[in-house]
Amino acid sequence: MKNLWIVLFLALSLVGSANAQPDADHVRLTNLPHIYINTFTGRPITSKTTMVYTKMWYVNEQDSVIFYDSLLVRVRGNSTADLAKKPYKLKFNTKEKLLGKGYANTKKWTLLANHGDKTLLRNAITSLMGERAGLKFNPAAKFVDLTLNGNYIGNYQLSDQVDVRPHRVNVAEQDYPLTETSNITGGYLLEADGFKDFRSEWDWDVWINDLTPTGFYTYNKNVPIRIHYPDEDEIDRSQFEYIEEFVNDFEDRLFSESFTDPVRGYRPMVDSLSLVNWYICTEVSANVDGFFSTYFYKHQDDDRIYWGPLWDYDIAYNNDDRTDRGGTNNTEKQLMKDHGYGDSGSGCKQWIQKMWKDPWFARLVNRRYKELVDGGLEQYLNDKLDSLTTLIDASQQLNYQRWGISTQALRERVLHNTYNGYVQDVRTFINRHMAYLTQAFAKLLPDDVPEPEPEVKIPDFIADSQSYYSFINAGSGTCFDVNVQFDEVCANRRDTDSESQQWYVQNLSNGYLFIVNRATGHALYDPSPSESTATTNVGATLQVATPDSTDIHQQWDIVRQADGLYNIVSRWSQHAANLSNGSSDNGTPILSYTSDERDALSNNRLWRIEESGSISNGIDTANRQDYALAYNPQSGRLHFGADNLPALSFNVSIYNTRGHRVATFRAADGYDMSTLPAALYIISWKCDGRQHSVKLLTTK
Repeated sequence: MKNLWIVLFLALSLVGSANAQPDADHVRLTNLPHIYINTFTGRPITSKTTMVYTKMWYVNEQDSVIFYDSLLVRVRGNSTADLAKKPYKLKFNTKEKLLGKGYANTKKWTLLANHGDKTLLRNAITSLMGERAGLKFNPAAKFVDLTLNGNYIGNYQLSDQVDVRPHRVNVAEQDYPLTETSNITGGYLLEADGFKDFRSEWDWDVWINDLTPTGFYTYNKNVPIRIHYPDEDEIDRSQFEYIEEFVNDFEDRLFSESFTDPVRGYRPMVDSLSLVNWYICTEVSANVDGFFSTYFYKHQDDDRIYWGPLWDYDIAYNNDDRTDRGGTNNTEKQLMKDHGYGDSGSGCKQWIQKMWKDPWFARLVNRRYKELVDGGLEQYLNDKLDSLTTLIDASQQLNYQRWGISTQALRERVLHNTYNGYVQDVRTFINRHMAYLTQAFAKLLPDDVPEPEPEVKIPDFIADSQSYYSFINAGSGTCFDVNVQFDEVCANRRDTDSESQQWYVQNLSNGYLFIVNRATGHALYDPSPSESTATTNVGATLQVATPDSTDIHQQWDIVRQADGLYNIVSRWSQHAANLSNGSSDNGTPILSYTSDERDALSNNRLWRIEESGSISNGIDTANRQDYALAYNPQSGRLHFGADNLPALSFNVSIYNTRGHRVATFRAADGYDMSTLPAALYIISWKCDGRQHSVKLLTTK
């Protein structure tokens, strides 16, 4: 019996106590959570390779103390590992949801020291920028104070490890060990790794010990590629050879004579949305290491490269003192594609430089950057800088009592005597650099090449362009409907004759979907506030609004789950459409609500999608007192009628159902639709400050 009690005590001591109580020996020193780590022997933690057994106490914002026993800790990082204030990697005995709901449940976490960034904020605001831009995984930025072996060592950022997990890089985890039926097309997590921190096929120990390499150099441009997943102790030779051939195929296409060809070139092998968002974030932050260390990944049964996450931005935003980039260390008026690190043999900068020679990529970057600027990205970054500065104010003061604020630690380009001086440097840089990027990107646009159609991120749900659809809740059986009094979206019992329960779904050129109500002609709209994140429980009622397919509040992703069910996810907030309380009552609001692991489980967020009607031949009426739009199916003529036709000076655009503009004409001139294939089109124009859109189904 005595031995049994010892076993039970040891088992219980290996996990954190979820109901921990305040502890007089472990208290917060500021408003931030506090982490206390003690090694078992009191030895310092100095090695990148040797992990040390420790105990950890986590004091949360409510002053409860959660205890973790026997976790392993080592130094992490490359150049930062040699600094006085070191970053650390934590490995727990069991999976821990260390940051709570909406974050990963895993053993591995990181404590970033941010010692070379006097604001301590560059990694955090870059992660927030990635979230704003729509990248799928953005590392956490939970600021804490850290005490190691009884000594306070400063402000740290508790963050994710970049690895394959739900709520991290969420690709399929491959079989281990492999079987004859294993699908080795994915997932993979890769890095263009300028540090070359991998086993190459040509390394001596690989030859002698018959090891599987964990990285390779591309044949064409000698780019060093590290394989982070599958893990080095699990990767099979067949997986290595598959992903090596895949990346080399991409590079060969990119540097071929036909690289701009939409079929034979590189475009089919990149996810254009993640590519452009990752690239723009790299340029906005002016991360000189952005192409020296570049993460990307591949999904199973998907022959495209996805870009991100954003990682290691402590020397971004004009924080690198080296002058070997154009003879200056000031990145305020520099593009990283020209002046960043990552040249041949040390990164993937050549890939980006080659892409800029493709008019498709140049237009993609300009179009997306304009969207982000018009959507308030600059103000968003300034607001986040303000809020984070306030959040860590007491902690940064303690941090610089320990380390000194005016001493260079890594690559700081400018030194100040006050913390606010460093923050103001970042703010000024963002404002000036973003203005420069608008001009710099525009100068790279081709003058005489017509805009090619962008690549499409194929959504999980492919809509028939000639059908209306109903969205039916998996639990209640009620349908998406519209409360026309308040322009709000609600759920009502299904009525197959009700046009307000029927929705037209249009594929946009960026891979998202535009969803328009048949009865009202208004588009599904997410009103969540700008500070929303994917895991914020905002609970705003979805609305319908005047249709504008360029408004990211009106752009949606339909995500497939099991058994033919889907989540309907807002591009703006990354929230899922959620039936309030799962109620089957008529008029129940449909909310923009948190998106997390319950997306696949909660009936409130799961919807069945069924065809509910056909779009008839003809055109919706769009009238004003002084003009009207008409279409003659016999002649194919699309034209406006008005008492004073020459006065209609606005331009009209014609889009196909993929959201690609196929023609533009002056309203007074009209257009011959017989020059286009018979299909469904969206006719769009803006007059008197109001956007109009109507559908037209042509037959000849």
